Amino acid sequence: MQKQLKPADRLVKIIESFSKLTITVLGDLIADEFIYGEISRVSREAPVLILRHRDRTVVPGGAGNAVYNLADLGVTVLPVGVIGDDEPGRMLLHAFRKKHISVSGIRRIKGRTTVTKTRVLAGMTHSSRQQVIRIDREPDLPLDRSAMRDMVYQTRGYVRASDALLISDYGYGAATPQLFDAIRSRSTLNGIPVTLDSRYRALSYGGITAATPNEFELEEALRTRIGNDNARLMAAGKAVMQKMKLQSLVITRGKDGMVLFTRKGKPLAIPIHGSDETADVTGAGDTVIATYTAALAAGADAESAARLANYAGGIVVMKRGTATVSRAELLLAVTEG
Repeated sequence: MQKQLKPADRLVKIIESFSKLTITVLGDLIADEFIYGEISRVSREAPVLILRHRDRTVVPGGAGNAVYNLADLGVTVLPVGVIGDDEPGRMLLHAFRKKHISVSGIRRIKGRTTVTKTRVLAGMTHSSRQQVIRIDREPDLPLDRSAMRDMVYQTRGYVRASDALLISDYGYGAATPQLFDAIRSRSTLNGIPVTLDSRYRALSYGGITAATPNEFELEEALRTRIGNDNARLMAAGKAVMQKMKLQSLVITRGKDGMVLFTRKGKPLAIPIHGSDETADVTGAGDTVIATYTAALAAGADAESAARLANYAGGIVVMKRGTATVSRAELLLAVTEG
């Protein structure tokens, strides 16, 4: 008689299989820039702080952060997206190549601005720095038909060799419902999981296996207010499940953890892993969907996938800036409980 695996052992087996997976990520590649400064004095020109520049880092954000998270979990990742021929775009390519991530599916467009989110963080010497302002640089023009055709073609080719497709739609045009419809209209997805993280238009997508919105995105999609009303949360989750015909739905709730909805069974509330005193939630949603997608691609059931994503989310919010969770960190969290 085969011995029944303990819950932690099952999760460990799932994590250990990540290295055998290939996942395509279609989405908006964003450069997350962090500028760090020390407060030196107040300006005489205006009532503003003068910061003495100390450091600058640029890391992949948006779909790029999901790509980075998958790579750090040991997954082979095939990103599809666009960047500009500017410094942030070059830095993104360099970051991917450094992690041995394929960049052949990333189109570099002359004259286009790479989506860049610059966060300025200020603090006193030997104190933690706080974000004081964010500056967003975005392309002036939508993607042309040639770029869209290239992404459809590239994604179709990649999914044939992939165990899952992750769509990261931040609203900048590299991932849209229309583009995904074009991808699946002429190619079979062979039953692989298709997961979605969409800021503004999740309900416009069809053919999705699972979605991972946060509570605010859920409220925006349904034009409702949930607040602390658990009955409204349950009703909203069930409504999205029905509208999108999902197999599973994970709603992330910050310090309140997450709630998993499936076609069978009652919604499952999963408390946050670790402390609810977070250091930084930047990019935590990318970590959640990356881990959830990898687990589904490995054949995990929705509950096991959600629990792994919850572990990963709890780890990453304790890190400053746009961060990732490594395979070793996730294994340690699962085995220590």
